[in-house]
Amino acid sequence: MTRFLHLPATRRHLLAVLAAAILLPLLNYAGTIHSNLFIEAGKQFILGGDQRGAFKVAARNVGPVPVEIKERPRGGGIFGKTTLAPGQKGVLQFGAGSTAVLLNPSAEKANLDLTITGDTKQLGMTYEPVQAGSSVK
Repeated sequence: MTRFLHLPATRRHLLAVLAAAILLPLLNYAGTIHSNLFIEAGKQFILGGDQRGAFKVAARNVGPVPVEIKERPRGGGIFGKTTLAPGQKGVLQFGAGSTAVLLNPSAEKANLDLTITGDTKQLGMTYEPVQAGSSVK
């Protein structure tokens, strides 16, 4: 039988333990969340805010109304990232500690297909009323 690593058994074992010690925390740190998200009329979905690392949202608008996506950085403020029209898709990056704000100020229920990757371990999720000044009609 051919040996994969030409090292004594104790060194192979040490190498395996070292690799596990490095890789397991990384696997815990990064995860994938898939969601068929519904946002009621006049509400916004809040994602993130307490995570140490960045995260990415791949979104596809499968509903009948446009959805505005904004970023609320850890340091304050808010800025628009994009608006997804029905049938449109996009991939958005959010920084460490940032919050993704998905707004539906319309009179109909919005529906998004989301895949969230990156630092998802402490990713908070909640709904709240749409704040004044949103631009989606």
